[in-house]
Amino acid sequence: MKRLIILFFCLLFVVPTVTVSALSEDDISAPSAVLMDASSGKILYEKNPHDQRPCASITKVMTLTLVMEALDSGKIHMDDTVTASAHAASMGGSDIWLEEGEQMSVDDMIKATAVASANDAAVALAEFVSGSEEDFVQAMNDKAQSLGMADTTFKNCNGLDEEGHITSAYDVALMSRELIKHKEIFDYTSIWLDTLRDGATQIVNTNKLLRSYDGITGLKTGTTGDAGSCISATAERNGLSLIAVVLGADSGKQRFSDAAALLDYGFANFESRELSLSDSLEPIPVEGGMQGSVDVQCADTAVMTVPKGEGEGIEQSLDIPDALTAPVYEGDVIGKLSFTLDGEEVASFDITAAEDVDKKSFSTVLAVLWSSLIKP
Repeated sequence: MKRLIILFFCLLFVVPTVTVSALSEDDISAPSAVLMDASSGKILYEKNPHDQRPCASITKVMTLTLVMEALDSGKIHMDDTVTASAHAASMGGSDIWLEEGEQMSVDDMIKATAVASANDAAVALAEFVSGSEEDFVQAMNDKAQSLGMADTTFKNCNGLDEEGHITSAYDVALMSRELIKHKEIFDYTSIWLDTLRDGATQIVNTNKLLRSYDGITGLKTGTTGDAGSCISATAERNGLSLIAVVLGADSGKQRFSDAAALLDYGFANFESRELSLSDSLEPIPVEGGMQGSVDVQCADTAVMTVPKGEGEGIEQSLDIPDALTAPVYEGDVIGKLSFTLDGEEVASFDITAAEDVDKKSFSTVLAVLWSSLIKP
């Protein structure tokens, strides 16, 4: 009897594992949402993905993207000193209370922007990169166009409500995917609590999922009167990287709940598979060449996201000739590696020559012969 009682209480307090097998529009309370596979850009779930809406401080995803690009190009450096202008110091809403003339490093300004969602720090960075916020916003719009963000027009770099400053859940996912290509951004977006001004100013991340969701890595929250509560949430488990975007939620609690539901759905129903050549490639014979064969290579790989259980169905095929005719040049495309799922091609990579093979001729044979004769 005692064992039965113990077993009863053990079963009573076991929390069942929840598998989210489907997700309807009604399961996401926000008016607009997207779940994207970060590796491929494939949309795994959408609800009004192209509805144009304000996105508040999610705007800073693009701001940080351009800052990271400026760092990569060497235009700016982490230890450079940024001086706050009167314009930057005048920003309202979420900020770190920069004073005109106050100086901080690029590193600290990024931290303030990514963690504390500081509007003043975002403007200070924009001015430092482009000379003025106006020129920086033009660069933001140019970048948005290059990424295919057809629903987006930026009017400022921090997301404060402004007429005509709009985007969509789909476009937010696109620019979030672009930002996280710069892996160092996670050094900031994963911070929960930190300080600025040598410890005098404490900053707390507005992304509460950092404290509650397994695998969360970022990315950015935003809230204004026009935009409502918004989030672009990034998370990774078992090699699967996801981006969940929620726009226009009624409350912060609702946006976090919706984002968690999107991520739960993605991790429960999809898996990541690396596509790469499973066997080494043999040299291919070369007819009429100075050497009898040429080494070939296929360096490209990709990560594919598929419904769980379907990954084993991915098939690999090689399309390469039995022989080549000289001359052959390094980099020549000589074949293709293809991957198919259910008979449909899902990825392909070029197979190329790894070296030059000159055409055999009297002069080339003579040159080789002469070279061998004069060698000591």
